[in-house]
Amino acid sequence: MSRREELAANLDAVRARIATACASAGRDASDVRLTVVTKFFPASDVRHLAELGVTDVGENRHQEAEAKAAECADLGLRWHFIGGLQSNKAAAVARYADVVESVDRAKLVAGLGRGAAEGDRDVDVLLQVSLDPPGAEHRSGAEPGAVADLADAVASTDRLSLKGLMAVAPLGGDPDAAFAQLAQVHRELLLRHPAATWLSAGMSGDLEQAIGAGATHVRVGSAVLGPRPEFK
Repeated sequence: MSRREELAANLDAVRARIATACASAGRDASDVRLTVVTKFFPASDVRHLAELGVTDVGENRHQEAEAKAAECADLGLRWHFIGGLQSNKAAAVARYADVVESVDRAKLVAGLGRGAAEGDRDVDVLLQVSLDPPGAEHRSGAEPGAVADLADAVASTDRLSLKGLMAVAPLGGDPDAAFAQLAQVHRELLLRHPAATWLSAGMSGDLEQAIGAGATHVRVGSAVLGPRPEFK
């Protein structure tokens, strides 16, 4: 089986999972958009994916994302930056990313706005929410109570468009409970910012639970591309 055939088979399987999950939740499959996370995989895979109908690609690391987006600029893809973002890299990321999903503190907002303005482009923004329980080892993400102020900061910045929320289920935790919490935070956000309808949640292992909780975007890597390469 060629690499393209392998990716095609994996994509079909993931799309079938999305369709089944949507049917179980009483939703239309077109309500959920697939972002394929290509971290550590070559630009040649991105080209195969584009040929197979993928429109949204996600990356975690700035240096790799910047280079890959430039190499694949002719494909007309939407590039999502989904990794932890350093404030000194925010402007650079906004010059190529169409969507930045990992905004979790106000310090990032000015840099993103500046980079978008310098690139004369508009950038969609998702606020990353921490779903980690109290006392757990904290990963990226704003605390739920900080979302309202962060949303206001993004919404008031030129060239940035507040689209919604993103989150990752806690390691070893119950994804159903985590995504139910996320859905509640999203409902509260919509009262203040009714256009922020996107909810990016769910990955290869828990996309069904995320769709059941209302996710509009799922971020899938290994289920489409296979195990991450050893060389990074």
